[in-house]
Amino acid sequence: MNMQDGQARQGIRLAGTVLALWLASTATAWAQIRIGQPSGFTGAVAAGVKENTEGARLYLEAVNAKGGINGQKVELVSVDDQFDPKKTVATATELVDTQGVVALFLNRGTPHAEALLPLLAERKVPLVAPSTGAMALHQPVNPWVFNVRATYQRESARAVEHLASLGISRIAVLQTDDSFGADAVLGASAGFAKVGQKPLWLEKFPRDKPDFTALAQKVRQSDAQAVLFLGSAGSVAVGTRAIRDAGSKAQIVTLSNNASEGFIKLLGEHARGVIVTQVFPNERSLAYALTQEAMELAKAKGLPGVSPAMMEGFTAAKVLVEGLRRAGPHPTGPRLRDALEGIKSVDLGGLSVGYSPTDHSGLDFTDLAIVDASGKFRR
Repeated sequence: MNMQDGQARQGIRLAGTVLALWLASTATAWAQIRIGQPSGFTGAVAAGVKENTEGARLYLEAVNAKGGINGQKVELVSVDDQFDPKKTVATATELVDTQGVVALFLNRGTPHAEALLPLLAERKVPLVAPSTGAMALHQPVNPWVFNVRATYQRESARAVEHLASLGISRIAVLQTDDSFGADAVLGASAGFAKVGQKPLWLEKFPRDKPDFTALAQKVRQSDAQAVLFLGSAGSVAVGTRAIRDAGSKAQIVTLSNNASEGFIKLLGEHARGVIVTQVFPNERSLAYALTQEAMELAKAKGLPGVSPAMMEGFTAAKVLVEGLRRAGPHPTGPRLRDALEGIKSVDLGGLSVGYSPTDHSGLDFTDLAIVDASGKFRR
């Protein structure tokens, strides 16, 4: 064999090696199970969305570290929709049509989730664990939506009942003028009816850039004992500040869409004493294996702990992974949908979740927490 033949064979071997490496890397890329998350990473809900996502990634990374699902790793493709329902649909369409995601997951906002419903049906892609408690996503049952949290109506009713149990009867209601606010106020109305009361008054405010100057004065002048504040974290924080500046000491109560450390930071000096409804167990409770698991994974990552918003993302990811495992080695949207609907009762760690063709609600856990002097949620 002459030198030229040797060089030629060496070149062939090198080319073969390069080709093998390329095929291996391509196979690895193909092996990824892609999940799309269009949500408000900027804007009024950014703090909670980031914590939701951090909790989800905490669990997904742990699953991937153990080999993934059926030998495939899960890739969460998160895209900012700027908390704009029109952009939610545009980003979700891009995720499905171009990015090849098999499911949409953990998006934030009631109008945003509702805007996605036609796309889910057209593309046959499930939406798993939307970060909203909108009743419209529970009843009537949508075959492509799988909820993991309790409804806003259940939360707002529980908030009114709690205030009444404390002897508070002068309760004002501030409601964001969108489908989230309209939905949540129905639950509040049910709560008032149950305790034999009526709201002191109810006022709406715009979802984008609200001015609370006049409403804050109304809170003070009406001598409201409490304000049930149905809105996003940014709006509730700005409104609370205005109420305090107006001289009112009314108890502020809001829903779990604001159950994040980021919300507490937005409240600043006015955080102490604010009550926030919760839809997952105490994030520091050792009574639930679910929270123990989350805390241990967070500690391994060097994190100080988990927030309620992180627990929502963590729990949502556990449900998603269970569905993907049941969907088999080559999951598609329809296969994942069928797999999730086949979950009858799975213990997530002290909480059991299950679905059926007539029930896609998932969990119905509700609780209350108050922000203490150290800026932490206490129950």
